[in-house]
Amino acid sequence: MDSLSEPKTIGGSRLKVGVISDGKYGDKTYQNVRRRFEAEWILLDFPESSLLDEVEVKLPPSDLYVSYLRHPDVVLGVLEEGVPTILGISFGHGFLNQARRINASVLAPPTMCSLEGNTGIGVFDEFSKFYGKPKFDLEVRGGKIARLELLRESPCGSTREAVEGVLGKPASEETVRYFGLRVEHFCRAPAFGKTCDREMAGMIQARELAEALIRTGVAPKEKLVNLIEEINERYARRRRTIFLLR
Repeated sequence: MDSLSEPKTIGGSRLKVGVISDGKYGDKTYQNVRRRFEAEWILLDFPESSLLDEVEVKLPPSDLYVSYLRHPDVVLGVLEEGVPTILGISFGHGFLNQARRINASVLAPPTMCSLEGNTGIGVFDEFSKFYGKPKFDLEVRGGKIARLELLRESPCGSTREAVEGVLGKPASEETVRYFGLRVEHFCRAPAFGKTCDREMAGMIQARELAEALIRTGVAPKEKLVNLIEEINERYARRRRTIFLLR
């Protein structure tokens, strides 16, 4: 994909991240991760057969792989490399158990924007300093969001894109709901996806924005607390639904 030439790395650490795709997902994550880490775009073929007897993959060395592969046998082939791997697309709990028998350092988060740096595995936690569940540093002036800095954002860039429509808007429940819808718009995950899931991504990120607004001390706390409770209930229902579909 020759178009994947920008942006340049602007900080972060020496961690090298390989973003692995079969061509459908992962390009936006690759673009965004390059802002903080050395990253490489790794393109593998998508097999025609649903069942593969043998899988051989040749991958460039990386400290961490982020996989957006859609074929479970190819994913297992990647895991045999023994490199810590985050599954941007997973295949249920049974698959994850099988995967961890091959490579213990595997993460399959509910969504890529739910990652937190609390695994105790160095490369996962280093990656999650910058990418995962959003963290905001913001300022409210005159009842409106005057400044909004991303301390951590979704790997795919949906946080960054959604935030552009929030600056200057009221620090209100309506703005938080609007932000969640914008996240869903920019999120590349399919509806009722495995990992990620577009609606869950919107809820997670809207909740984090609401909590950040509450921390300013000048936002309407009662309404935002009620909204957070509503989001938590919807999120729990959504997780149960997704679990049943797997």
